[in-house]
Amino acid sequence: MASQGRSSIRFTVNRRQYDLARATVESRLVDVAPDAIRKHAVRVNGVWFPVLQAFELASGIPRSEFMSYTARRHLVALGFEVRGDVDHRASRAVGGDEVQGRVPSTWIGTPAQEADEQWHTEGNVQAAVVTHLVGAGWRIFSVANTATKEHGIDVVAGLRDEVVGIEVKGFPSRGYADPARAGETKRSSPSTQAGHWYSQAVLAAMRLRGKKPDWRSVIALPDFPRYRDLHAETMSSLSAAQIEVWWVDRSGSVQGT
Repeated sequence: MASQGRSSIRFTVNRRQYDLARATVESRLVDVAPDAIRKHAVRVNGVWFPVLQAFELASGIPRSEFMSYTARRHLVALGFEVRGDVDHRASRAVGGDEVQGRVPSTWIGTPAQEADEQWHTEGNVQAAVVTHLVGAGWRIFSVANTATKEHGIDVVAGLRDEVVGIEVKGFPSRGYADPARAGETKRSSPSTQAGHWYSQAVLAAMRLRGKKPDWRSVIALPDFPRYRDLHAETMSSLSAAQIEVWWVDRSGSVQGT
């Protein structure tokens, strides 16, 4: 699949700035045997690689210093095709066609889809927040699995004597994430559903304030006008309750911290 992207990018990981070119990624993965693919994969030189392996080899950054979301975002920016839940049996490619194995039904998509549709999901907003915290020197104590609706605080992190508990929300899409309902349109509009999600986040943050009064209580949201309007309407009440709101933009940057 042909894709468009930048020839090179500049980004920051753990306060260090890096430059990475598409040609560099391709050259550093020549004749490299791909590891088994367990979830996310990127196609380079006609071969499927685990995203973490490809980004580590291409950038020279140890995989312990970045998250899958960070690697996917930068590889997509360079124009590479990135997919999710690719079976390891389909990791090799011959003549541009994958060998026998399961072709993923759920995938991260082309760069345009990644930028326009995927960045504001709850999982990606959570990943952006965690990446930001790690880069700022925070220690991550726990991260809830948002995909399985795991109960509890979405992110808990600490820095010196400070602890922060973060309630994360994405922005609703018009369709369903469940593959069984692909193609269906939700009855509620994204704007209406966003209002419900915002209310849930505020309630969770208030409960955390009561249970853990010494912690910072934070709501992390993708930066959409609807959420900005809701925040403007509730800003004074949230400030009185000492509840912060952090904003995650399309690039994965986090504001408000």
